[in-house]
Amino acid sequence: MRRTAIDRTLRVVRTHGVTRPRDLDAHGIPRKYLNRLYHQGLLARVGRGLYALPDAQPTENRTIAEVCKRIPEGVVCLLSALQFHGLTTQMPFQVWLAVDRKSWRPRELDLPIRVVRFSGKALSEGIERHVIEGVPVKVYDPAKTVVDCFKYRNKIGLEVALEALRDCRRQRKCTNDEPWQYAKICRMTNVMKPYLEVLGLS
Repeated sequence: MRRTAIDRTLRVVRTHGVTRPRDLDAHGIPRKYLNRLYHQGLLARVGRGLYALPDAQPTENRTIAEVCKRIPEGVVCLLSALQFHGLTTQMPFQVWLAVDRKSWRPRELDLPIRVVRFSGKALSEGIERHVIEGVPVKVYDPAKTVVDCFKYRNKIGLEVALEALRDCRRQRKCTNDEPWQYAKICRMTNVMKPYLEVLGLS
């Protein structure tokens, strides 16, 4: 492999963080170079079709980065978003990901993914954009995440949702109005009203 190709490939990986073969296309670099550099020990394989620099220190959100690299249209939600925002002590072993109700189910069987279906404003509102290990990641903001937890309380538990609501206000990660506004969007006003009134948020 020519030295210039090695340097260019490593530069792309350094910029992108977790890198897929298709990320090389825009730079005119053949995809096979990633695998070659992996076998030469210059890159590490961090997942199927995912590469990173061998000395890159993985963060606690490495799995989120890997999932969002492979499924960029998904939005990190529920327990995974709670953990990302520091609103739970739980460490989910799956990445909870919201996708459009009409889209195909992601076929990333080698990644620990829990897919939930959202639609309309419940899918599009409250999205924050972050970068984790060089990977663009979409995550619902704290208030939207709390409301989603009430909507999916049968899956994650009402106590988890209540703890998240209390911590969200205690840590000042949402305004007084945001939980109520998202409750309207997600049709959770009747369910959440008693709890919001106790906290003076309704």
